[in-house]
Amino acid sequence: MKKNTTYIVIILLLIVSLCVSLFFNINHECTPALSDLPKPEVSEGLRGTFGIDKNINEETIDNYLERSDSVYRDMRMLVDPGNYEAIGGDSYLSGFVKGFEVVPYPYLVNVSGLPEEVGDTYTGETLFTEKDGQYTANYEESMRILEYLFPKDKTIFLMCGGGGYAGMTKNMLVALGWDEDKIYNVGGYWYYNGNNNVAVKRSYNDEATYDFWKVAYHDIDFTTLHEINDD
Repeated sequence: MKKNTTYIVIILLLIVSLCVSLFFNINHECTPALSDLPKPEVSEGLRGTFGIDKNINEETIDNYLERSDSVYRDMRMLVDPGNYEAIGGDSYLSGFVKGFEVVPYPYLVNVSGLPEEVGDTYTGETLFTEKDGQYTANYEESMRILEYLFPKDKTIFLMCGGGGYAGMTKNMLVALGWDEDKIYNVGGYWYYNGNNNVAVKRSYNDEATYDFWKVAYHDIDFTTLHEINDD
């Protein structure tokens, strides 16, 4: 009787082992292989001055969405104080590409180098201060927040309105130790005509209104952070 029980236990263990093996094989086969990404390559001309990628940009980003090895960040503010209408854009976040989460660049670091027509943007608190290409943390949590929002073990796709904030973000991350070959400035939402547009701006009673509730938005509450004192 004891011998029969031993055989039954062995058979059950073999069945369980086989089921586990089949489960992992099936899941492995069902998981699509991620295609290789082209190495970041800066465009020529004006787009190149913003650092917009030649291969992965507004025209091709649809081919690189929903990758498990990547994060997608839109660097605009919901409402930017700058006059982006003066350069054919929108100071309001009028829409975004599906899968992109909004992290306002002006909250990360002081902004400089905007077109004269745009004027000034947000000038409040920032995680870092940039001076002569050097980035200094303003809060004890600054680097921890940056690493959470832009994980170093992921490929990072950056977008904004016209490509400027995205390019500035890449410059900042690279200066602070991120791998430049894992970061793509994919350009500006204003020039996106793909199939994954999520409209935020709409007309209501003949007036423009904005459904910001659609946006996956990363706010930064500076009142909860611990300021670094140089004194």
